[in-house]
Amino acid sequence: MLKLSFLGAAETVTGSKYHVETEDAQLLIDCGLFQGIKRLRMRNWDDPPISVRQLNAVILTHAHIDHSGYLPRLHKMGFKGKVYCTAGTRDLLQILLPDAGYLQEEEARHANRSGYSKHEPAEPLFTRDEAEACLRQLVPLEYGRAFQPAPGVTATFSRAGHILGSACLKLELAKTSVGFSGDVGRPVDPILLPPEPPPDVDNLVIESTYGDRRHPADNSLDDLCKVVNHVADKKGTLVIPAFAVGRAQHLLHLLTELQGSGRIPALPIYLDSPMAIDATRIFFEHPEDSRLSAAQCEAMRRTTMFSQTPEDSMALDASTEPAIIVSASGMATGGRVLHHLRRFLPDDRSCVLLVGYQAMGTRGRQLLEGSDELKIHGQYVPVRAQVTYIQSLSAHADYRELLDWLFGPHDAAQASPGTPSRRLPRRIFVTHGEPAAADSMRRRITEECAARGWQTSVTVPTDGEHHDLA
Repeated sequence: MLKLSFLGAAETVTGSKYHVETEDAQLLIDCGLFQGIKRLRMRNWDDPPISVRQLNAVILTHAHIDHSGYLPRLHKMGFKGKVYCTAGTRDLLQILLPDAGYLQEEEARHANRSGYSKHEPAEPLFTRDEAEACLRQLVPLEYGRAFQPAPGVTATFSRAGHILGSACLKLELAKTSVGFSGDVGRPVDPILLPPEPPPDVDNLVIESTYGDRRHPADNSLDDLCKVVNHVADKKGTLVIPAFAVGRAQHLLHLLTELQGSGRIPALPIYLDSPMAIDATRIFFEHPEDSRLSAAQCEAMRRTTMFSQTPEDSMALDASTEPAIIVSASGMATGGRVLHHLRRFLPDDRSCVLLVGYQAMGTRGRQLLEGSDELKIHGQYVPVRAQVTYIQSLSAHADYRELLDWLFGPHDAAQASPGTPSRRLPRRIFVTHGEPAAADSMRRRITEECAARGWQTSVTVPTDGEHHDLA
């Protein structure tokens, strides 16, 4: 028996949780928080529809909070088993989870002070102490090293190229196998090594964040150069909400390259996020995932000014000098970037640059869709600054890159029946995408299979759906 249940990242792009159950074992693959619109966020308060204490283990594909952030709640509900991940993921979670707990506490405190919560008193979903408690359960493993998370199950990680430590997962059982793509990175990422080929499995769960879109062929360096020079000419400030892990380091590398080549002026570049600062340090400590040379890493260190303390951060908002501020969070859902948005959104000389996926219901999504005001800390802030978006900086593969990852690079127009370059799964489940993106990905995979005469079932599971795989 092998039953696969979709407890998150089905019909949405957040809250990744997949329950794997055999006669002898129960595993949870990813343990993510729901983010975005309130209806989704409220689900974080619900008990999961599984027996937490009967779980043998949790296996994480990577450290992003929508894949890992529910761990403190799981621990609080009684899960005391092992949490398997890569070494890079373990190191990142040492900063991400406590920070998430701190932000939960801060949000609750601010809601209580300002009186904008419907609950009295407002409580955090989990605390920093609760987040730190679950870190002791982490078990780091290398890519390619087989391990046994539960009786009768062998698991192996392979590089996914999405962020530091990100992995695809293969589970092998007596009669079948199942793989989880996690979030698949781009083959052209300038700072991370590309994804390894997908696991050779009977059943595959594949993400579809950009399942209905191609990334533009524009050069991200050129795009970033234009934005920086435009803001510099207006003597404004460039605020870049960026994910602390991955995107921040990507941006620092590009800005360093542009300044080093003289294509942009030597504006001060601030990394204003303790978590992003720590993540940058960890990135330098894990060359197994990195494309960058030691000299390139050193250039990033020299070019960037690190705003570690709250006083450092407040000084940026008090300054009238042009600058570039890279700050978390990437979807403007919390963190120091909110203070910078309050300060610079009303300034028509300044610019807010969005550089990653913006989930429904987030402030970043509202800015992307042209909102003329933004609610921050209970108050509405007018949007007079320029808001622009560079899509080519995404750390997610687009649909063509996902198809090439799955099938092997090819010209779809010349596809013909024959033996695939690698064994294709008998069943593919398309998840981690908004409904239109997931359905588009399902259709494209189905068409690619049909063009070759291959028989593969491709479905988009609904939330809570169960499938018997063996």
